[in-house]
Amino acid sequence: MALLQLIPSSSCSSSSSSLSHKPILNPNTISSTLSSSPRFFSPAVALRHRRHKSNTLKCSASSFPEKHHTGSPKSDDVVELPLFPLPLVLFPGAILPLQIFEFRYRMMMHTLLQTDLRFGVIYTDAVSGTTDVGCVGEVVKHERLVDDRFFLICKGQERFRVTNLVRTKPYLVAEVTWLEDRPSSSGEEDLDALANEVESYMKDVIRLSNRLSGKPEKEVQDLRRNLFPTPFSFFVGSTFEGAPREQQALLELEDTAARLKREKETLRNTLNYLTAASAVKDVFPSNS
Repeated sequence: MALLQLIPSSSCSSSSSSLSHKPILNPNTISSTLSSSPRFFSPAVALRHRRHKSNTLKCSASSFPEKHHTGSPKSDDVVELPLFPLPLVLFPGAILPLQIFEFRYRMMMHTLLQTDLRFGVIYTDAVSGTTDVGCVGEVVKHERLVDDRFFLICKGQERFRVTNLVRTKPYLVAEVTWLEDRPSSSGEEDLDALANEVESYMKDVIRLSNRLSGKPEKEVQDLRRNLFPTPFSFFVGSTFEGAPREQQALLELEDTAARLKREKETLRNTLNYLTAASAVKDVFPSNS
């Protein structure tokens, strides 16, 4: 699987945006996200990358209707939410497969499957610690496995900010408030035009990535899929797989224009890098 180095934006700042390593963009993630096929992660805490026998998953009725992330629930609403710290970032609209095997999270799942099916995914790592901004994961399909483990398909919903820890055992439960994107400070941003620019850079990055990895340079199809600018900006952030701190910085932004501009700069820098790499490859072709 070919991985691309991203050159992160330096013009935007965030409490979670300082990187100790170059983030990675996996172009294969873009196509897998478009097809809504689950992506598997292998962090050490609560996920396990394994082959899963194809059994019928139980569909759970949604109690949290999908929104365009601009309206209800209101940002001043305070609710209690069980939290699941993970070394990854979930975005609204993204699909996340999970295998639950730790006892405390099995307890959490038993409770969730009898209530409202929602929990909060928050990013954590050994360097940054646990963040206070995350995304609701709603269980849309589930299967109970042997030894009382669970296999879940979750979908990202609303973003939230932790305001108060209610309890820490057997698992975290916190009071949270909802995050919404606010209008741009300038008030005159053409979000559609900005989203189209980001899409164009994504297509060019995929095209050059395919060329460098020896794949056919076929035309990249529509990536926006008629998404409004805000959900499209979340989709773009979800493709920056392997760069969780950069993803966290994007998730925390409350301005669609700022998020799209940061993504555009990152993709533009990446495109410049790939263009240079492609030129070097043309001058010094591999003998293999």
